[in-house]
Amino acid sequence: MYAIVDIAGQQYKVAKDQYVYAPKMEGETGASVTFDKVLLLDNGKGVEVGAPVIKGAKVSGKILEHVKGDKVIIFKKKRRKGYAVKNGHRQQYTKVQIESIG
Repeated sequence: MYAIVDIAGQQYKVAKDQYVYAPKMEGETGASVTFDKVLLLDNGKGVEVGAPVIKGAKVSGKILEHVKGDKVIIFKKKRRKGYAVKNGHRQQYTKVQIESIG
């Protein structure tokens, strides 16, 4: 059983007891969250596709921790001009464990 869920504008394929790194969400560690925008649901018997979402379907999970992603280096340069800029960025994510799909 799996579902495709829209979390903060991005689509994730989730299954029960799976960990998902979603963009940072409000809430403390241990708090429960529900995702209402279920786009596709596969329960083993058949696939149900929403138009655009499935009414009444929800995916619930629990926030495990707030983490930072890997560092991304941004390097800009203009040749022969003496211009070079190096910046770094670490995106913030929320680790969510999927508890139930339904």
